[in-house]
Amino acid sequence: MSDRDARHPDLVIFDCDGVLVDSERIAIRIDAVVLADLGWPLSEAEIIERFVGRSEEHMVREIEAQLGRRLPANWEAAYQDLYVTAFERELRAVEGVVDALDRITSPTCVASSGSHARIERSLRRTNLYGRFEGRIFSASEVSNGKPAPDLFLHAAARLGVPPARCAVVEDSRYGVEAARAAGMAAFGYAGGVTPAHRLEGPGTVVFSDMRRLPDLLAAWSR
Repeated sequence: MSDRDARHPDLVIFDCDGVLVDSERIAIRIDAVVLADLGWPLSEAEIIERFVGRSEEHMVREIEAQLGRRLPANWEAAYQDLYVTAFERELRAVEGVVDALDRITSPTCVASSGSHARIERSLRRTNLYGRFEGRIFSASEVSNGKPAPDLFLHAAARLGVPPARCAVVEDSRYGVEAARAAGMAAFGYAGGVTPAHRLEGPGTVVFSDMRRLPDLLAAWSR
């Protein structure tokens, strides 16, 4: 392997929401409406701090703990149309990500806290699904979601890449914490809803323009 080749990661693991698709702002806006209706009004900043990057199961557990009661099994059905309508109308790929994907030479995959159905819908809606088909991993496949490293380690193991040769692209503090816990290089995208200082930490490159990602990955070395 040449020095030039050795500088590229063997696998680039992308989060989905906020990294590939610009969904976080949409979801947070509607989450605020839903939480208020359930009896737990939170600001958008509080929702970002508590829930962005975490699994849907984690959010449900937190809501139930706050309310002091279990939510009905079908509680989400009353709100589903709010999300579906907004996503169909507003969802776009993150600015610059198509250009970045075109230029990244390393193998890629998706590892997201969302369900497989949600990930697929979002990627199909933004014409990105074909770039990752067959290499999509959900937190539903592991015991512990982010900030635990389980999902990223699972994705790397399935694709046969050592953790130390992986780079993770994340937009949440829980995501970069999971990447660091997995022993992977973390690239924190600060062009979304999470402030840059919440992404900073050891082994983490923070950037705000997705078009810069290919050059940052090319400069990476382990």
